[in-house]
Amino acid sequence: MDTDRQDQLISVYRDGLLKDTLPFWTQHCVDRQHGGFMMSLDQDGTVVDTDKGVWQQGRFTWLLGELYNNVEPRDEWLELAQHGARFLIDHCFDPHDGRMWFLVTRDGRPVRKRRYAFSESFAAIAFGELARATGEQHYADRAKQAFERFIDHNVNPQNVVPKFTEQRPMKGLGFPMITIATAQELRDSIDYPEADAWIDRSIDDIRQHHLKADIRCVMETVAPNGSIIDHFDGRTLNPGHAIEGAWFIMWEGKRRDDQQLIETGCRMLDWMWERGWDKQHGGMLYFADVHGAPVQEYWHDMKFWWPQNEAIIATLLAHHLTGASKYENWHRQIHDWAYEHFPDPDHGEWFGYLHRDGRRSSTLKGSTWKGPFHLPRMQLQCWKILEEMQSNQPSVS
Repeated sequence: MDTDRQDQLISVYRDGLLKDTLPFWTQHCVDRQHGGFMMSLDQDGTVVDTDKGVWQQGRFTWLLGELYNNVEPRDEWLELAQHGARFLIDHCFDPHDGRMWFLVTRDGRPVRKRRYAFSESFAAIAFGELARATGEQHYADRAKQAFERFIDHNVNPQNVVPKFTEQRPMKGLGFPMITIATAQELRDSIDYPEADAWIDRSIDDIRQHHLKADIRCVMETVAPNGSIIDHFDGRTLNPGHAIEGAWFIMWEGKRRDDQQLIETGCRMLDWMWERGWDKQHGGMLYFADVHGAPVQEYWHDMKFWWPQNEAIIATLLAHHLTGASKYENWHRQIHDWAYEHFPDPDHGEWFGYLHRDGRRSSTLKGSTWKGPFHLPRMQLQCWKILEEMQSNQPSVS
């Protein structure tokens, strides 16, 4: 990638994060009356629902702490991160079993808890960044406790009615890949001693059970022994999710100077780009069938914001680590398509939901599912990757 393109992209990512994405959220979502953040925002930042998704409370708190620790120690960012943490501590844990809620009211009364424990993973990384920012041990303790609660619930679920019967047991890609990302964050923020072991275990799980070299595919859901389940749930692929996992593994390979991990991540990217890139309209599809059959979910061919974000990171990181021109070309394709269709030039941030051909499906900027996470993380990661490329540091290839 030539230096002019690098300079252009740094401006897009850095300025987009600091002057567009972050101000949109800090201006519109902060709840000074009840604490935490109201994330369900319309195009212009109008609050359209006051309930608070716990994922987004943890994710935004993490982002603010990450920016404070790794970009600039701005008092505003630390204050808002502590504001988010107080709401998590005061309202988002069930006192009866210690698990976290999934959705609460504006003033923090519980609405819903889900069978899985991903709220805990996002709270863990939030508390980890605050531990690093403040030096306060109670945040580090909370980060460790939340991560171990996340692990324990997924490995040994208790007091939860299973979603499926024993007739067709299955397991998903989500747990091992989120374990990798969470452990990576806690290794950096609180020096979590068991991070490498959980990362190794999770990468091994993905390699053994979800990667299918014979059909060049990363399976989203498999049987416990890794075999393909020949029904709708088992055949459905989520290319953006697999590509997100791919760059987590590439990142680990970069840190460890481990070429095999980098190659594993690149292989995952290669396979799922082939299956997810929309050759007719451009952009990353949401779902595909492993055998090319019709997909049951009706939003299968929509373009959601986050798979584009993850593909932008993965292709740029793969190019940085390998120097391969195909990854530079893929990055240009996904970057240019996404930036042509998702950003809102009038009010800032990105729309979340498009039709397959790029037409807007909804004016929502935020919801229980969409908040300041995938987009600002992409902007931050790509900004830093490009700066590293410009520093002429040797890549890990």
